[in-house]
Amino acid sequence: MPTEHEPPVLAQPQAEASGRSFCPPSFDNTSSDSLSEPDTSQTEPMLVDSEDPPKSNTQEIEEPIRDTPTPVSSIDEGSANLESEQHHSSHGLTSSEPPVRQSSTADLLCEPFRAVRFRPNSSSSFLKPGARFSGIQRSDKAEYEVVVDIQHVDMEDSYLCGYLKIRGLTEAHPSLTTYFEGEMIGTKYSFVTQHPEWGANEKTDWQHWGRFPQWRPIQKDARKPNFVNKNWMQKENIWMRWKEHFLVPDHTVRHLPDASFDGFYYICFNQKTGTITGAYYHARSDRFQHLELKPTNIHPGFEMGFEFR
Repeated sequence: MPTEHEPPVLAQPQAEASGRSFCPPSFDNTSSDSLSEPDTSQTEPMLVDSEDPPKSNTQEIEEPIRDTPTPVSSIDEGSANLESEQHHSSHGLTSSEPPVRQSSTADLLCEPFRAVRFRPNSSSSFLKPGARFSGIQRSDKAEYEVVVDIQHVDMEDSYLCGYLKIRGLTEAHPSLTTYFEGEMIGTKYSFVTQHPEWGANEKTDWQHWGRFPQWRPIQKDARKPNFVNKNWMQKENIWMRWKEHFLVPDHTVRHLPDASFDGFYYICFNQKTGTITGAYYHARSDRFQHLELKPTNIHPGFEMGFEFR
């Protein structure tokens, strides 16, 4: 119930509300005494004729000013960042995480070398897949032409394989090709042959290894029971055993008249010159057959290596 000091409440003309816009009245709240005599000039609503709407600025927007370029303001950048944050939050993404920093070329070059690095399959440019070696194999009675083609080399597994072709071994077979596999003497294989089916024992090993001049500097340590040939890939000579397994292309042939591939080779490979010397052993063949091979399709002294960091 209004008192005598309160001004009467003016009723809003609801009938004229539709189609008209009103500006809210503003009162001067600086003094409480001013409530007794309100300012009717400010309380009267400002009527805007809806039949005469304000002029649209679409023409001004559609016609850009070509002479004056529009500068990029900081307010526009702030609103764009705000819209980007709202977009990420609506999709369940938070902006609390710092942005990912892209590494520059200088940063990559300053990084230390990684512990696990790429290493080539072979420590010598002469011993790799596709390498070919040719030479002769001598015995007390004759000598034969030999060609070796390397197919696969895996230094980490101390393994290689390839084909060995020998010519003039018998009149019935002027040329024979066998598939062989080799084991490298290092941390995985020792100088003592661990294959009883090959027919060799420790005494046989020392006799054939002793025929190599390169063996003499290491024979005292190599004869020890627990000797391990450490850092063997970094040494000048790599010691191996090559065992022939079957004929090529007919792998079903196991025996040939006047010929045999049941034995194996003791091998010394020189990483600097690429030369291969070997001694063939078989219980029923000529003793101490000597093998001499040289690389034929590799250009020594030229090798390229790349490391991507």
